[in-house]
Amino acid sequence: MSASVSTVLSGQPDIKAWQESLYKDLHAHPELSHQESRTAGIVAERLKEDGFTVHGGIGGTGVVGILENGQGPTVLLRADMDALPIAEATGLDYASTAVGMDAAGREVPVMHGCGHDVHVSCLLGAARLMARSRGSWSGTLVALFQPAEETADGARGMVDDGLVARIPRPDVALGQHVLARPAGTVSPHPGAFLSMADSVRITLFGRGSHGSMPHLSIDPAVLAAMVVVRLQGIVSREVQPGEFAVVTVGRIAVGAKSNIIDDHAVLELNIRTYDTSIRDQVLGAIERIARAESAASGSSREPEFEVYDSYPLTHNSSDVTQRVTDAFRDYFGGSVTDYGRQTASEDFSAIPYAFGIPYTYWGVGGIDPGLYRAAEEHGTVSADIPGNHSPRFAPVIEPTLETGTATLVVAALAWLGEG
Repeated sequence: MSASVSTVLSGQPDIKAWQESLYKDLHAHPELSHQESRTAGIVAERLKEDGFTVHGGIGGTGVVGILENGQGPTVLLRADMDALPIAEATGLDYASTAVGMDAAGREVPVMHGCGHDVHVSCLLGAARLMARSRGSWSGTLVALFQPAEETADGARGMVDDGLVARIPRPDVALGQHVLARPAGTVSPHPGAFLSMADSVRITLFGRGSHGSMPHLSIDPAVLAAMVVVRLQGIVSREVQPGEFAVVTVGRIAVGAKSNIIDDHAVLELNIRTYDTSIRDQVLGAIERIARAESAASGSSREPEFEVYDSYPLTHNSSDVTQRVTDAFRDYFGGSVTDYGRQTASEDFSAIPYAFGIPYTYWGVGGIDPGLYRAAEEHGTVSADIPGNHSPRFAPVIEPTLETGTATLVVAALAWLGEG
């Protein structure tokens, strides 16, 4: 372990109570995408307390703190801040009871069901430790807190709002995500780590009629059902075996009453891929099937397609990942384990792409290790261990915060602690 890592992380016991209190507060007060004003305010205040130059309101509610500390590289550390429209069912004494208004103007429950409160708490903890140990490193630390990851447009929104011109150009960008794996474990992975994701909205057109007179209709419910069935053949029969793709129909909307045959139906799909050519193949197959089934049903109008909430591929730089992995192994030892590729998606890479810099993104575990081991032994991990976006997703506070804070410090010091 390098002397700089040892010195900086020796301050962790001193911030533990502060960090845990911060985490519980953030967890109890989640905010939806593009609405992270309270969280952003807390972030800006804490960064200013630690001597960072703070830029707020980037891309709406994005916050960036800059700590210049002599000559050396510039390292960007990133955390996302937004929560999800989920009713929390964890039973925690600091569980969220918050409600908010979604983009459609509907009142919805709000929960940190993906662990972004962990991300914010860890990065603020790392920022404080680095600020209090400036004699142990040299260079510039950029702490970036991003809004709206869950809607796939937060990173791009910060870029479009002039991020590149407003902060020093980093030499490397680093980020992490808490996952439903044993707390205390750390998982770097070279190459493709998180999949691309696209949502697709298909509007299928029929002809409306009374439920008692189906012969006068072109029933969009039947049409939608046939499309859904045919979509199941894309991955199993069109994507080459060994390649990866997921096609999920997440929503079917048709009709308003049992005795009315509506004139249209809406399907909402989600696809995941690691390869651009596979993505294009899957999107093309979806469109082909929807058009063909519409023609087979005698639709008078072609279906309409909208691709939205698109996430880029998270493809970790091999050189950066190796450097971070070596630093992790030096500090964490056997707790470093490769979880492999993850089918979740992230918009983080839009930020390093905008700067034209390399990056890496890793996972940290957040589940009680004993609970996870017991589930593994019984073969019940999928049933007993709630994953991200579950109403029961609840990372254990420790060692999750301690590990997640240390990973950011260790990774940053792989550049800033040299010499």
